[in-house]
Amino acid sequence: MPERLPVAPRWAVGALLTMTFATGLVDAVSYLRLGHVFVANMTGNLVFLGFSLAGAYQLPVVAPIVAMTAFVLGAFFGGQLSRFLGGRPRFWLGCAFACQTAGLTLTALLLGTGVLRPDGRIVLVIIALLGGCCGLQNATVRLLAPRDLTTTVLTQTLTGLTAESALGAGIGKKPHRKVGSVLAMFAGAATGGLLLQITPAGVVGLAAVLVGSVACVFALGPEPDEPTV
Repeated sequence: MPERLPVAPRWAVGALLTMTFATGLVDAVSYLRLGHVFVANMTGNLVFLGFSLAGAYQLPVVAPIVAMTAFVLGAFFGGQLSRFLGGRPRFWLGCAFACQTAGLTLTALLLGTGVLRPDGRIVLVIIALLGGCCGLQNATVRLLAPRDLTTTVLTQTLTGLTAESALGAGIGKKPHRKVGSVLAMFAGAATGGLLLQITPAGVVGLAAVLVGSVACVFALGPEPDEPTV
């Protein structure tokens, strides 16, 4: 399936790498402050639930379920947006990422004002809000169909980077995109971990600003020279 890029490829790649960085920020908040749960990486949550069946490792059970449920609902919403707005790619992507920005902004404001706190049962509300945002992001990026810029799960990216490299099968193209994706996720997680020592709300707010800039890129960026890359 060709990539459905409504903007120039370099702009799209930059935007998706920005989304990857934002994912690192958000997962830093969820894992380090919300009880060792992921809101973007559902594989990790499923593995945690499997481990929890042993009953001897004191791993969370409810939080991963809440995260996965919210993620699925967010992905469903993302699919519906694509279904009804996909014929106008710029409007669809701008709207989808604007909705994600709104969700992240709301979460940051609730954290910053103390309405929500990263402790106790109320933490499940934060997990649900962030999980829904990440589900929307994943669905939208998947339907956009970039081959090596998923913005969240990097397992396939790392596999492609090594297996398709000159030392592997030798069929890989644009390795810089895969490398950039890995570095962006690492940088986002590291930045999030550092900023969390100051303010969780600020980390989520930074993610909101970055996703909002991505919405602007896809809504207003320059037209592509070619329909596919």
